[in-house]
Amino acid sequence: MVIIMGKDSSLDWRAGMDPTVPNSARMYDYYLGGSNSFPADIAAARRLIEIQPLIEPASRENRHFLRRVVWHLADDLGIRQFLDIGAGLPTAGNVHEVAPRARVLYVDHDPVVGAHARALMAGEDRVQVLQGDAREPDAILGDPVTTGFLDFEQPIGLLMIGLLHFVPDRDGAHKVVPPFLRALPPGSYLAISHGMTDGFDAGTVDGISQVYEDAMPYQLRTRLQIAAFFDGLEMLEPGLVPITEWRPDGVGEGITAQEVGVLGGVARIP
Repeated sequence: MVIIMGKDSSLDWRAGMDPTVPNSARMYDYYLGGSNSFPADIAAARRLIEIQPLIEPASRENRHFLRRVVWHLADDLGIRQFLDIGAGLPTAGNVHEVAPRARVLYVDHDPVVGAHARALMAGEDRVQVLQGDAREPDAILGDPVTTGFLDFEQPIGLLMIGLLHFVPDRDGAHKVVPPFLRALPPGSYLAISHGMTDGFDAGTVDGISQVYEDAMPYQLRTRLQIAAFFDGLEMLEPGLVPITEWRPDGVGEGITAQEVGVLGGVARIP
């Protein structure tokens, strides 16, 4: 299903959803200080905060990482089109706002994301939204909206920010990235941020995973497992690092590299 930006910003993005089931995108929005959460989302988010109190500042650091990545790709490297997989609910600092001269295709499996995007980004001719599942990359790549909106003869910035830890190994996480990389032209870039297990006790990792399982599958990974998603690519400096250490610009939440619990990196497709 394709949801194209329209001009009716009065649409109710909440229509038709079950507010009693927590949703990971709305939980993330809660951590970022947004207002698009229901009681079930807030309750689940607060359970996670009890297990890992730093999850709120870490989520905001993830958003800062996205901003720095998009700025670098657009302003320094000249990328003029982005494919954002697992985009989540629109909130402050969307990709098309950070890179105002670029085209952006937002993709998410949740129809709520598309409805909300249509309500908030009406009239943006540089933006389109596609409902698609990251576990089905060929369907996303072959969709007429994707092929008609993005120019696969020119470099593309592929964003998988906070996505892959929601694709467990049992759902074929290792099969998600390669089809996208094969489809993108040389000179494109892949950006990933991913929650890590390194440095956290097993009880904390299991507790976080259990809360998220009520919303959707979830799997934290080791540094080596996350690095494998970049196999065959040319990593940009400073490599795969805690997101607080990826080209910091002085804007942050005051937590350490170890506390953030999320690794991030950007790599060039040769």
